[in-house]
Amino acid sequence: MVDRLFAGVLLVATLAYAVIAFTAIKAPFQYDPLGPESWPRILSLVAIACLLWIFWRPDASAMGVARRTWFRLGATVAMLIAYSELYEPLGFVLSTLLFGTALCAMLGGGIVRALAFGTAAGVAGYLLCAVLLDLNLPAGELIERAMQSSDEKGAS
Repeated sequence: MVDRLFAGVLLVATLAYAVIAFTAIKAPFQYDPLGPESWPRILSLVAIACLLWIFWRPDASAMGVARRTWFRLGATVAMLIAYSELYEPLGFVLSTLLFGTALCAMLGGGIVRALAFGTAAGVAGYLLCAVLLDLNLPAGELIERAMQSSDEKGAS
């Protein structure tokens, strides 16, 4: 029952996303073979197919979720919201380092391992996205201001 309810609610949201993907998303130019309009369309069609499968054939066993798991899910959502808010002010590397460290620590990684994971995720993610994939990632408004003020002090 819960699976069908979950699939039904998500199916309504996904159908709304599909309408937007097929009608409102228009790119002024194509910079890859599929184009920027294709990915939201493909995502919506795959999601609709998966949700219809869940709706048609739900899981037979009931899933009991512990209170600790609900807390972790809520904390993860809160951390994702904080990550999205800190993404531009702190930049990709620092915000990813903080998010990765907090998530790993919450999942029981220990502070040293959590810090190592957060640092690796921030630096490796930046190298993968900015260097290898040539994507524009924010350096961070606060970091840019700090660098500008240190350049001004050095020039005086």
